[in-house]
Amino acid sequence: MQAVYSIFLLAFAAISIATAEPEVQDSVGLDPKEVPMLHAVPYLTAENTTFGALVEGAGVDHWGDLYAVHYKGSKAAVGRAFKTPALFFRDRVDDASWFNAIRFSTDRDGVHEAYIGDVTNHRVVRVRDPGGKGAFFHFETFCHDPDMLQPNDLAIAYSTRRLFLSGMRFANNSVIGDGDLWTCNEQGTATRLGTFHRTNGVEVSPDEKTLYISEAVDQNGKAVSNVIHAFDLDAQRGTIRNKRTLVDFGQLDGSADHDIDGMRTDVNGNLYVTRWGAGRIAKISPTGQLLAYIELATISEATNLEFAGTGGRELFVVGACVSDPTKGCIDRWAGPVQGHVFASLQQTYGKE
Repeated sequence: MQAVYSIFLLAFAAISIATAEPEVQDSVGLDPKEVPMLHAVPYLTAENTTFGALVEGAGVDHWGDLYAVHYKGSKAAVGRAFKTPALFFRDRVDDASWFNAIRFSTDRDGVHEAYIGDVTNHRVVRVRDPGGKGAFFHFETFCHDPDMLQPNDLAIAYSTRRLFLSGMRFANNSVIGDGDLWTCNEQGTATRLGTFHRTNGVEVSPDEKTLYISEAVDQNGKAVSNVIHAFDLDAQRGTIRNKRTLVDFGQLDGSADHDIDGMRTDVNGNLYVTRWGAGRIAKISPTGQLLAYIELATISEATNLEFAGTGGRELFVVGACVSDPTKGCIDRWAGPVQGHVFASLQQTYGKE
């Protein structure tokens, strides 16, 4: 399925960087109660937000602009959150589309593009800006497989432009197969890499040698386990091996009942992990050590996050507003280093 759409011209947007908090050293051996608690501040609140309660899929483009899904309460719409919020893309062909993830990239000719996960249609759509003027008007289904559970979240290995997709289905008592992991190569061919209990967040390390995916186990309608697995990754072939548990939140801080949702890395390889229902983000080192918590200002049920803004050093977290759960809020924390995705987007991967 392919269609061509006109999308709002998106101008460069930049925002002021808040004062960054100092880098936190590795908290090896620290009790979770002794781990530094950092603090986010409100960015979009229930009073001025343009996003609905299902806000998700935070993404950053080459210029540092932030995007999220559920723009103006539509599951089929993605909006820009910076400066004057505006519609970025809406599926006007299929109103049943339910977008839940977005990542930006460039093709081998330098054309800017965005990949958007569509839960209900089991596909990833691609919108492109062939004119290089911020007008993403070319829309097509990039990869699709009816056996995909969703996809729910996605990550990119930028050197090979390979996508990695997670999916889930809820069950009172989860089993293997209630979560899955897929990859789509540069040509859009989808391949399933594995099945799990309920999977959600997925991310690639900055050196593209490690893939992370979260897994939750449900019993009697409640989460009883939430872990992050790490795999050795071959980003060229799209293969994974050597599965190991990086973090078990039940053992780490007793928060097995709080779901992991979106995850992102900074350029140092640290993972920033949403803790749905806990009102905070966990910062985890590449070796699985808890470095810090980031307490959220307006959100308890954080769904996703991304580094954006001028320099790509500000972490933006999205989720339903505590003060009005029918609306989607965004909190902001000024970090010391760039996000991995923003840094990758500054590089040019030309034709081979």
